[in-house]
Amino acid sequence: MLGAMPLPAAAAAPIGYAPVWALPFAAMLLSIALAPLLLPAIWHRHHGKIALGWAAVLLLPHALVFGVEPTVHHALHSLLDEYLPFVLLLAALYTVSGGIALRGNVRGSAAHNTTLLALGALAASAMGTTGAAMLLVRPLIHANDRRRRSAHVLVFFIFIVANAGGALTPLGDPPLFLGFLRGVDFFWTLRHLAAPTALLCVLLLALFYALDSWFWRQPDQLKAADPTPDATLQLLGRWNLLWLLAVVGIVLLSGSWHPSGGIELFGVTLRWGALARDGALLAVLLASLATTPRAARQLNHFHWGPMLEVAKLFLGIFLTIIPVIAMLRAGTDGAFAPLVRLTSDAHGAPIATAYFWLTGALSSVLDNAPTYLVFFNLAGGDPVRLMHEVSVLGAISAGSVYLGAMTYVGNAPNLMVKAIAEHRGIEMPSFFGYLGWSLIVLLPCLLLVQVLFF
Repeated sequence: MLGAMPLPAAAAAPIGYAPVWALPFAAMLLSIALAPLLLPAIWHRHHGKIALGWAAVLLLPHALVFGVEPTVHHALHSLLDEYLPFVLLLAALYTVSGGIALRGNVRGSAAHNTTLLALGALAASAMGTTGAAMLLVRPLIHANDRRRRSAHVLVFFIFIVANAGGALTPLGDPPLFLGFLRGVDFFWTLRHLAAPTALLCVLLLALFYALDSWFWRQPDQLKAADPTPDATLQLLGRWNLLWLLAVVGIVLLSGSWHPSGGIELFGVTLRWGALARDGALLAVLLASLATTPRAARQLNHFHWGPMLEVAKLFLGIFLTIIPVIAMLRAGTDGAFAPLVRLTSDAHGAPIATAYFWLTGALSSVLDNAPTYLVFFNLAGGDPVRLMHEVSVLGAISAGSVYLGAMTYVGNAPNLMVKAIAEHRGIEMPSFFGYLGWSLIVLLPCLLLVQVLFF
């Protein structure tokens, strides 16, 4: 674990923030949720400028009120200690997974589709929900391109592969990696979320198999001709399997190796262990680019656009969240005291159920990574204590990952899968149509998981 790492900038921020300091963060998240729906053209072209704009809305007044030097120090602390490793891990996983391609095709029967979804769920915690989704979504679409109706296949793919399957390791989903950076042990989620994750995935896979079998039996289900006839599957970019193992090894090693000392940069200490981890991840990224055959990335339609968008948006998030975390860490003495009281009983004991649904509710309409940070700090932000309070940390982790599937905007891979499917001619549900699927299919499964485990 990274217990030796310093606390983020927010932990050292001046006490006395008023709730108004949370407005830039709220505006940043609302922009991510609503702008792609209401102003898609403007958002697509200017999302990076909008993110930097909200960061400036926070930092400039912050410098006037608290001083330039503390503001610069807190901003650099947040960016160098958390944003940089976070983006480097995502970039490494995105590059490595984008170099693994499946050539060929299989028939999209209910059994084959369920098998692909199950494999995707297993892959998601090893290579990230984004990596697993980008690796398997195109083979899944090809397998079902003779069907007249296949949108439900992609909906369950989002439920299982792009979200629930990533709950077992810090590599699986961004919020869990942020927890790892805060000091949560790498294998903590595997030990404590294996049972609820397995139950959720099994329930969803069983429901999918029953529904897909019904669709498969319909007389008008198949088109006259198969656009991509069955062919033997071939794996391209095999070197990237080695680079994927290297990423896992780097993250594991960074959790147990804490050499003393580091480099001072503008008052922020860059520790040797963190520098070694980030340098190794960058080296893996470059090695993947050098060893991957061009055909593999072409087959995956690999490009840097999605990764650059994520990097720009999280730059704004990590800056605007600084005062929010400080207020949450203040507990009942801070500006968010009413929210703190919702998560604890009359004796001050935390309520795991409240953490699960509050974290999940925000994760379903906002990005789940900053939502995790908010409730992690609301619970005290001490990884050692939280790892012993299994139900609370488990509820925060599960809520942020599982309920990210409730809407298209809950997790980045959701919108990516939707865009790829629509580009291939599949008529995906609208925002509210997808929400209907979530309420009818996903929510009852989540309710059962919560009752049994949180």
